[in-house]
Amino acid sequence: GGFCPVKFRLLIVDNFQIRRYGKVREGAGQRFYYGAIRNDWRVMTFSERDITRYLSPLGFMRNVGARLMNRRLVEAARNFRPDMILIGNCDYVSGATLDEIHRALPGVRIAHVNVDALWQEHTCRQIAARQNSCDGIFVTTAGEPLKTWVTGKNIVAYMPNPCDPAIDGNMPPENPCYDLFFAGCCAEDDERRALLEMLVSKLEGRARLGIFGCLSRPPVRGSAYEDALAGSAMGLNANRREGWKWYSSDRIVHLMGNGICTFLSARSGLQEFFKADAEAVFFSGAEDLLEKICYYMREKKECRTVALAGRKAYCRMFSAERVLRYLRELLFGVGYSDSYEWQQEVYGFDA
Repeated sequence: GGFCPVKFRLLIVDNFQIRRYGKVREGAGQRFYYGAIRNDWRVMTFSERDITRYLSPLGFMRNVGARLMNRRLVEAARNFRPDMILIGNCDYVSGATLDEIHRALPGVRIAHVNVDALWQEHTCRQIAARQNSCDGIFVTTAGEPLKTWVTGKNIVAYMPNPCDPAIDGNMPPENPCYDLFFAGCCAEDDERRALLEMLVSKLEGRARLGIFGCLSRPPVRGSAYEDALAGSAMGLNANRREGWKWYSSDRIVHLMGNGICTFLSARSGLQEFFKADAEAVFFSGAEDLLEKICYYMREKKECRTVALAGRKAYCRMFSAERVLRYLRELLFGVGYSDSYEWQQEVYGFDA
């Protein structure tokens, strides 16, 4: 025998979309689940919205279901006894519930992880609701806005969008179906609408455009979305607003993590992580983007080289297992085991 140390235990509370029956895009919670396994951690998931719906009388009395779900979350924490809890995109989990878990498990560290944009009111409300009941707040935007949620008793820090080879890691296609891929939902005031309209007007007929969910084109979901990704040579990672330090939606994981030559706004600051024109292609405006798309359509070998290098860089730096180790080390104050490229973006009592 000999002594066998107890595994580190992680509870992930997120929307695992069980009721979508496979018609989903896996989010950060699912990637963290796989990353925890790769770290040889003990891991449990708790799908907040699904459990709320399941416990709602008649299936629609959501306020009752939410109260019951919060009780079950406390019960799950008491039973599983996690060392760390990650609270994802969960509207129904209350601060009182997290306080109760803290009292029941004095050594636990609870963090809210949020991958949504900080210019959205809902995102800021959700973070503000967590700031007094969580030991850490981790968001996929860096810079001064993070100071907003520092209380003196927490850490607020940047976190990259994680990837994992169980979901990501495709190779660039040998014979792509689409030259350029973009999927998203563009509102009337969306900065991307004019950009996409210009690209369509200039490239329609010259390029195979896989544009989904905007410009009156139907969305693509589930396995059909994965098929479209796997068949794309290039992808546009355009956010509704640009200029927020290091921010990207998790679209960047879908593109770079899956071997797609990815176009990123030069205003994102992501040049600090990826070599321009070697691991990703940065554009400074609509005309610059169009010119670079046309260039890489012609230079297919170079396009593939950038895609492969970008995939390798993204999966090395931002793997879910590595991001999880960073969260753990920061929350428990044990010192970094690695030199994380983003580790300077921390605000709070130990920053």
